[in-house]
Amino acid sequence: MLLSFRARLTTIIISMVALSVIASGLLMLKTFEENHINVLEDTLEREMRLIAAQMDWVAGSNEELIDYYTERAIKLQELTDTRVTIIKSDGTVLADSNYNPREMDNHGHREEIIGALEQGLGKSTRSSDTLHQNMLYVAIPVTNTASDETYVLRLAISLAEVEQSISSLTVVLVVGLLILFVVAALISYRIALGLTKPLEKITQVAKRIKNMDYRARVEVKKNDEIGELGNAINAMADSLQIQMTRIRENENHLQSVLSNMINGVVMMDSQGSILIMNDRAEQILGISASKLIGRHYREIKQQYELSQLIMEGFETRKHIHEEITFYYPEERLLELNLVPIYQTHGTEFSGILLVLQDVSAIRRLERMRSEFVANVSHELKTPIAAVKGFAETLLGGAVKDEETAKAFLEIIYDESERLNRLIGDILELSKIESRRVPLILSPVNIAQFMVNTIAILEVSAHRKHINVNLSAPEELYMEADEDRLRQIFVNLLSNAISYTPEGGKVEVRISLTEQEQVRIEISDTGIGIPEKDLPRIFERFYRVDKARSRSSGGTGLGLSIVKHLVELHKGTITVQSVVGKGTTFILELPIMH
Repeated sequence: MLLSFRARLTTIIISMVALSVIASGLLMLKTFEENHINVLEDTLEREMRLIAAQMDWVAGSNEELIDYYTERAIKLQELTDTRVTIIKSDGTVLADSNYNPREMDNHGHREEIIGALEQGLGKSTRSSDTLHQNMLYVAIPVTNTASDETYVLRLAISLAEVEQSISSLTVVLVVGLLILFVVAALISYRIALGLTKPLEKITQVAKRIKNMDYRARVEVKKNDEIGELGNAINAMADSLQIQMTRIRENENHLQSVLSNMINGVVMMDSQGSILIMNDRAEQILGISASKLIGRHYREIKQQYELSQLIMEGFETRKHIHEEITFYYPEERLLELNLVPIYQTHGTEFSGILLVLQDVSAIRRLERMRSEFVANVSHELKTPIAAVKGFAETLLGGAVKDEETAKAFLEIIYDESERLNRLIGDILELSKIESRRVPLILSPVNIAQFMVNTIAILEVSAHRKHINVNLSAPEELYMEADEDRLRQIFVNLLSNAISYTPEGGKVEVRISLTEQEQVRIEISDTGIGIPEKDLPRIFERFYRVDKARSRSSGGTGLGLSIVKHLVELHKGTITVQSVVGKGTTFILELPIMH
């Protein structure tokens, strides 16, 4: 584009110079020719005035006059180097220095003759019929003093010399014009290059800016109009770069917020087309955003109730809050908020913002909280009712029976102990769940630690003739809170002993995994846990066999406390069990924290 512009600009400049030179040359040639002819005319006029004054005029017949004046005309031609002609007023030629006047036509109609007779001076430039070349004719009227007749004296000179001069001048002008053309072409190209080269750079920068390269800048070398244009382009690029940087930062911030939100966000325009959909919304709806962006919300075919709510939102254009159950891609309870979006000071409806929140866990926690309160109430009610009942019996007179009073008091003591353990476990679990139990980490020799822990429960195991076997590598240390670690294994071993029949066996195996974690397996040959109960055994107050659990003095909180303490140690606990054959608890704890 700019190369074409440069060529056009160069052509225009050369054309203007050429036209100017040609016009000047033509004007110069015309002026030169006119000035030369005017000089010749003045010269011829003076010479004719002089001839007319010095001429001897005679009278006679035409034949006599022709002979006389022809002789004079020939002599005058030799003196003036011009063609001399004498003509009567009626156009008859009396003498001519170059041609026989008797054979010449009547000259009364010639332009210079008419001009001389009418105006006193006649001039004409034309091709001579007799000499066949361009001639300049000048004529004046003269009076024959001998016969009082009016003659016309005419001098003619060839214009060949003038034409030769003009031809020479034309050649000079043409050569000069060609030289000027070359110089003008070079100068004009230089001028065009000086104009278009900065424009080329500006155009290149403008294209780079159009292609979003906002770092492109014009190198300004002059403070002329093109330099001002370059400065304007640079200022525009600076402004665009700042604005685009801000826009990108805002987009990145918005994208980061949307991508990391725990709630699903879907934004639709006033026509119902989906504009924005974050990652969480993809997970909740089970549909990729790439399949929905730009499409209508009705294409969310798996969720009919959701489509109906969105349709209601577009119809009412009011805030809608609902909870609905989704069954795809999995069953969950969702809280929906449909918020209408308005622009232009809240007058122009521009779409709807849908916020999806998975409240399944919240509702499950609320249910667990309710169950926990109910379970606590139930667990507290049983020992309190026993204490109250036996106390009332004693107050009613049973205290006088020493054996009965002693038995009742022992029951009251046991129930109060059970109540104390229950309250203690509840407080302990509450502290652990609220992360108010700091871990005091120290190196623990796991083999020696487990020997000491088993020793604590040796009496209970011996009472049921249960062997507790330990298999552990020597000198294996791990970083842990020794008191909390003991609490974990006392609970697990107590359960293993409690739910293993007499004569059974409990095994503790300790090993080091490839991931450099300590793996501890506690297996028993007890009654086992049904498969349906395995996912829930770590819940608070959950019991597989409620009657036996109460008879064993358990509170139903032990395994829940164990799970929380294992998680505080950044470890994991799993369980495997077969009814009638036994149960295995598997713990994996990091060596270092």
